[in-house]
Amino acid sequence: MVEPGGTILIADDQADIREALALVLRAEGFATKGAASPAEAALLLDAGGIDALLLDLNFATDTTSGEDGMRLLASVKTIHPDLPVVVLTGWGSVDLAVRALRAGAADFLEKPWENTRLITVLRSQLALARARRTAASLTHPAAQGDIIGTSAAMRAVLTLVEKIAPADVSVLITGESGTGKGLIARHIAALSRRRDKPFVTLDLGAVPESLIESELFGHTRGAFTDAKTDRIGRFEIANGGVLFLDEIGNASLATQARLLSVLEDGIITRVGEATPRRVHVRVIAATNADLPQLIEAGRFRRDLLFRLNTVEIALPPLRARGDDVFLLAADCLAASAARHGRTVTGFAPDALAALSNHPWPGNVRELSHVVERAVLLADHDLIGAAHLRLGPIATTPIEHMTLDQAERYLIQHAMAEAAGDAEIAARRLGLSRSAFYRRLSQLRT
Repeated sequence: MVEPGGTILIADDQADIREALALVLRAEGFATKGAASPAEAALLLDAGGIDALLLDLNFATDTTSGEDGMRLLASVKTIHPDLPVVVLTGWGSVDLAVRALRAGAADFLEKPWENTRLITVLRSQLALARARRTAASLTHPAAQGDIIGTSAAMRAVLTLVEKIAPADVSVLITGESGTGKGLIARHIAALSRRRDKPFVTLDLGAVPESLIESELFGHTRGAFTDAKTDRIGRFEIANGGVLFLDEIGNASLATQARLLSVLEDGIITRVGEATPRRVHVRVIAATNADLPQLIEAGRFRRDLLFRLNTVEIALPPLRARGDDVFLLAADCLAASAARHGRTVTGFAPDALAALSNHPWPGNVRELSHVVERAVLLADHDLIGAAHLRLGPIATTPIEHMTLDQAERYLIQHAMAEAAGDAEIAARRLGLSRSAFYRRLSQLRT
């Protein structure tokens, strides 16, 4: 859920409407300012400190066409292009709302508005604006290793990394597939005293068992079939620097024994050679496996785990990182749009809701693929929920779910079936629109 907060400018010539909106917004933790005319709104915007504009299109000087509001909208998008603008229109003014969206408004609300819808739209737009503002500063390679995230879970990870990176100790990074274990490993190396030395990687899950020892320690000519020349191993290549061993849980017991020996005495021997070679390597390992469970099953050495996890860093799954999904999605969108030459600039409200509610079993890697596909499929400058193609995922039969899990699944399923249209999804579930938005908002807490 987007944290309450931010200052909303309410531009409407009717004082009672400004006050009613302000009461609703203040109850949800927002600060508000009011403007009775486009000129007053422009002055307040120029003074700064406004996070979003709630704009009535019809003012007293022009009560039906919306031209006063449209002129202010055009000015705002020129002077404050990143400011989210949500327009208010009279019931049935669909054509005027469409004009406003084409002119740069983020969304629109009909009068009389629904409070739940009002809060949901504003929170979604503030989250996306925050993502656009912070994504660039969070992706400086030298400082963050391309790590994006401001959630409490990621702040805790980065704080731990900063503490342990300078110490020359082994690190074990755990977490689900796609959570960014490789990025964290590189970030540790970049902050360590070995930052100017080699950073070498080996995915133990991608190398055949028969070649693992050769990859790690090297071999001499003739040591085995096809060993036609001497070959240096990853430990020697990384000498003085950092060796990142990904998917350490896939290593065989024999390989584990060799790794333990190297970690204990710093000596390797190439396959087919008797001469020992001393190496000074900092090892960072990573796995998505439950190593204690593998130890109980006799498939992983307890003493090797003790050598690897002098410090253990557990990466949170994306579903536990709150609004980081918006930051990451915005960054993926910008990169994909640039890569493919598309003019897609953001996410529609239904897409933001879909991003927030999806469980992301594939984590950041899945998000990246989903957003890139959506960039290619988008027909306009905004990605909609239908472009994301996020179907519901039930990891357990519904009859075995808790009530909260079942409600989450049914709402996700209804949204997917309705291509992100909340009103259609509400009808399919037999709920009023306000009741559905209330439940949708609760799922994001």
